[in-house]
Amino acid sequence: MSRPVQYNTNDKVTMVDLPEGYAGEGFFATSFDKFVGLARKNSMWPLPFATSCCGIEFMATMGSNYDLARFGSERMGFTPRQCDMLLVCGTISKKLGPVLRQVYIQMAEPRWVVAVGACACTGGVFDSYSVLQGIDQVIPVDVYVPGCPPRPEGLIDGVLKLQELIGNESMRRRTSPQYNSLMESYGIQ
Repeated sequence: MSRPVQYNTNDKVTMVDLPEGYAGEGFFATSFDKFVGLARKNSMWPLPFATSCCGIEFMATMGSNYDLARFGSERMGFTPRQCDMLLVCGTISKKLGPVLRQVYIQMAEPRWVVAVGACACTGGVFDSYSVLQGIDQVIPVDVYVPGCPPRPEGLIDGVLKLQELIGNESMRRRTSPQYNSLMESYGIQ
């Protein structure tokens, strides 16, 4: 009895577009910015900072049904010095704000932040004295993923938006005066 095996054919596999450049027989030439952007966007190392129910949805996103590893986020890191994508999932209290800021500062450049869920984006339903009304009061945020809690598809869409941002980012952006003034406005040198 033969086994029902399906082989990947080109109509089932989506290929990544090459950056702009010049292609020839056995070589491809492009700008260094495009090459580094392609490598960075397909090799993000996420650092989860999960405090409540959005963290459970994040765990579901990393599971086999949704598999965030398909998008270059294979290695989950739990130390800020080895990660470049901070995923803040859930409610952040005002006492936890300085801890989150310290984790952000310890991450190596370039670093990106995704605010996952209504509580991380805007404070959610917790409009009280003890809850931070959005993590953008403490650290700069690159992508917001709304929802209470957001579905795994929403988190995957947020990571894809971040990949698009990373792929188009210039290598000189992190040394620009605009970026430095943004970091100074958060008190980060």
